Amino acid sequence: MIEFTSIQQMLEETSSSGLPLWDAIRQADCQRQGISPQQSWDKMAVMLQAMEDADRSYQETDRSHSGLSGGDGGKMARYIRAGKPLCGPFLSDVMAGALRMGECNACMGRIVAAPTAGASGVMPAVLLPVQKKYSLNDETMVQALYVAAGFGQVIATRASISGAEGGCQAEVGSASAMAAAALVHLRGGAPEQMAAACAMAIKNLLGLVCDPVAGLVEVPCVKRNVAGAVNALACADMALAGICSAIPCDEVIDAMRSVGESLPVSLRETGNGGLAATPTGRQIAEHMQSGKAVI
Repeated sequence: MIEFTSIQQMLEETSSSGLPLWDAIRQADCQRQGISPQQSWDKMAVMLQAMEDADRSYQETDRSHSGLSGGDGGKMARYIRAGKPLCGPFLSDVMAGALRMGECNACMGRIVAAPTAGASGVMPAVLLPVQKKYSLNDETMVQALYVAAGFGQVIATRASISGAEGGCQAEVGSASAMAAAALVHLRGGAPEQMAAACAMAIKNLLGLVCDPVAGLVEVPCVKRNVAGAVNALACADMALAGICSAIPCDEVIDAMRSVGESLPVSLRETGNGGLAATPTGRQIAEHMQSGKAVI
């Protein structure tokens, strides 16, 4: 989709062109696909709308075929309304949003794979509440999606966004990094701060394994989206405060690739290691093989 092969290249292109980072990414997208800037924009606007629609259409009563997912987004919402959350209303809303979107994916709803279906809860969970909190228009939000896409493409090129290749660090980790960079954009940060946020988000989730129970993108995937969303906010705030990553972003991405290659196959989406290999995890898998819902 986008030609950049390094974050440094992306930042240098932005500096030399005089374009804001999001527009430099859009221009690269247009050149790669042979489309007009408006066509590119329209496609990205559809992504934003799909995220909003998926969040809005959440039904607490929906359950996945396995019975492992569904209802937790509603539980979190009620907890927030009761005024109990330790994290406060905003961060708790983010957590609830990540649960809703993860459950929407598990229940076969329409989601945006950003960058994958298993990590689809992270970006909307942070972007939509921030839009509401700061009364941001859709144009600004689409710009943020370009920023996320640019960082995501470099991660995909230099490392991976596949749990089967690199573990969950490549899925929820990548989504968290993309979201962190997008958040910095939304708060008026510089491209270098976006890169710092991306780097820190990956570092915090470096080595995260992919161990889906019964091979389903449900346990622990849905709740890991919550962790990825909260991590994105923390890293965006650190970057906006002027905190830098001691390791350059491209080197962090390369390290993620190296770590992913070092993970045993059992911890790369095979459902044979980690939580999937626990006694309960195996019992769930055996129950699923019988063709019955777990719950």
